[in-house]
Amino acid sequence: MLIINVAISDDIQTAIDQIAAAKGGKLILAAGEHLTGPIQLTSHLEMVFEEGASLKFIDDPMLYPPVWTRWEGVECYAMHPLVYADGAQDISISGPGIIDGAGASWWAKFRMIEAEDRTMPREAYELRLAKLNPDYETRTGGGGRPSTQFLRPPLVQFWQCQNIDLDGITLKNSPFWTLHMVYSKDIRISNMTFSNPADAINTDAMDIDSSENVTVTKCLLDVGDDGVTLKSGSGQDGIRVNRPTKNVKVKDCRILASHGGIAIGSETAAGISDVEVSNCSFEGTRRGIRLKSRRTRGGTIEKIKLHDLKMDACWCPISLEQYFAPGVLPDEERTVLSQDPQPVDETTPHIRNIEIKNIEATNIRATAAFIVGLPEANIKDVTIENFNWSLADADQLLPTERAEETGGRFHDENRGIKTINVSNLTINGKKIG
Repeated sequence: MLIINVAISDDIQTAIDQIAAAKGGKLILAAGEHLTGPIQLTSHLEMVFEEGASLKFIDDPMLYPPVWTRWEGVECYAMHPLVYADGAQDISISGPGIIDGAGASWWAKFRMIEAEDRTMPREAYELRLAKLNPDYETRTGGGGRPSTQFLRPPLVQFWQCQNIDLDGITLKNSPFWTLHMVYSKDIRISNMTFSNPADAINTDAMDIDSSENVTVTKCLLDVGDDGVTLKSGSGQDGIRVNRPTKNVKVKDCRILASHGGIAIGSETAAGISDVEVSNCSFEGTRRGIRLKSRRTRGGTIEKIKLHDLKMDACWCPISLEQYFAPGVLPDEERTVLSQDPQPVDETTPHIRNIEIKNIEATNIRATAAFIVGLPEANIKDVTIENFNWSLADADQLLPTERAEETGGRFHDENRGIKTINVSNLTINGKKIG
């Protein structure tokens, strides 16, 4: 087996290409900061970080050329991920090292877009993507403003890959989603740390996207958006691709800052099923369990088991909702967020067959549970068993609308268990709806 030791002065991509030519091998990164542009991984690659080794990426958007990928649930051209594998297999990345996306300048650019309320491309790196994505003006998203074509890259992306092991690495300061797995399978993620500032928007820790057979164990997540996130494409494009996410197990993880600790959706078009989450803790997480979708997203979330979870100082421990509002275009609001029944079609989302048990939630800051379905597609067949909860002291309470982002709908002064449009819901032995 070819073994290459990479010193600070060496070019990492050249070393990886040598391993590819040899049909596999081991790359060992020496201690110190390796400054680099985009990296593309190869099959049969073992990448080992020595103690004190870090990869740090140059923060120039023009260095990351367009690649065909999926961005917020829709296939399109977007910027080359910082670390990228395309159609590869048998990759392992391990060791006590750091992969640092140098995200600060990316976040600053996005904050400027938000401050200007800009909705169209302007910069050279945006305009080159706009030329490749003719539908960009009407592109919906989850909050990343895709119509600007500032399609920030994920820190690490596996696209159509198989048999991946990630162990012990720290991923930090991602420009966008941190670890993105798309159309991939047989992935094992363990003993990892995910670290992004709490105000770094769209910096999910991991996105398991139209992928299957994924296990996540003993990880620490402290990020600026959702934590362990499961997705399967958005709307008509996700329906066209029709690749579900299934067979995912998450256990023994610790989740700190996050919009949703275990987040399923809001891109749900091809369905998400057969998920088990157990023995995890949530500390200061906005929402602990977060299942979310909305009209136009499509798909079914089902056969989900979440049990033996401890939560402290969460805004809302349990959220199941079908009115997720971020990214809704103005001309969609009248129908997508309507409280009146709408026609049921393939873009109508469904949530059903959910089992939640043994949840200990203390110092809740907004609402104990927020379960809100659609009038034409109720959330149904949900069992919540042994849910023990208590509110925070009065000076720590937040407005109840912090329970979930529904565009200001459905919130009142109820800090207990909020339910609307549910069928066959049982909570601690009491049937509701």
